[in-house]
Amino acid sequence: MDINAVLKERQKWFEWKNIKPIHLKLEKFKNENLKVKNIKIDDVIEILIEENQEKLNEIEEIAKMMKPWRKGPFKINDLFIDTEWRSYIKWNIIKPYLNLENKDVLDVGCNNGYYMFRMLEMNPKSITGFDPSALFNLQFEFINKFIKSNIEYKLLGVEHIPFYEKKFDTIFCLGVLYHRPDPVTMLKELKAGLNPNSEVILDTLIIEGEEETALCPVRYQKMKNVYFIPTLKALYNWIEKAKFKDIEFIGKKYTDLEEQRKTEWIEGESLNNFLTEDLSKTIEGYPPPLRVYLKLKN
Repeated sequence: MDINAVLKERQKWFEWKNIKPIHLKLEKFKNENLKVKNIKIDDVIEILIEENQEKLNEIEEIAKMMKPWRKGPFKINDLFIDTEWRSYIKWNIIKPYLNLENKDVLDVGCNNGYYMFRMLEMNPKSITGFDPSALFNLQFEFINKFIKSNIEYKLLGVEHIPFYEKKFDTIFCLGVLYHRPDPVTMLKELKAGLNPNSEVILDTLIIEGEEETALCPVRYQKMKNVYFIPTLKALYNWIEKAKFKDIEFIGKKYTDLEEQRKTEWIEGESLNNFLTEDLSKTIEGYPPPLRVYLKLKN
């Protein structure tokens, strides 16, 4: 597979009618000189700039053009981008298990780059993000205009990892596995991107149970692109089939309305629309979303 040819073809995505106006606006904005006073990388990524109200209004206009904002939150002066997910809840679960110092890191399905920005404080050698979404790429470029990081963002997916020129010491794969029709093949693709003695940080949906089995829904939380949700034992079997050497259990957590909810920064529905009124099941009658966090060692 010619990755450069794939990337060149995907540049055309910025010409889509729903993307082009945002892209043109952002390209003009990126050429402007901004007086950034302070950047605080924490649960809320805070950016403080010294600009007039007209410029602040323009920044708000661009941010609102980019809805929906899924991962975050971000704050630019008084503008609070209250994203659908409070992503720091997940980050704070996995953070104690990370050592990214001087490592080459890949985040697959990186969305707008929230987690990659959080990685900066750990001083990795390099950070690369893969996500085949033109909108999320523009959100990343918007935030990175202020932060000015050296993060590389590629319009690629997990299937491109084996053909990518670079190998990595740590690969993050957060919330992707259940969207793939062949989970074992995907795990092998992740492994193919690793240097020797490296690791994958995996977050995925599971169901409770002692059996080595998986749920195969037509829809799950109204999503049509959910293929398999395994028990933990079944997930471990998939990981073994992909030939990882070891698994470290980090934790598990039910997704709740503290972590994911509808805000003015998204369009459409969120978690409370996907569950029954008492939040005990999905609207399809399946168990509610339970996530497991693992470290897979190569």
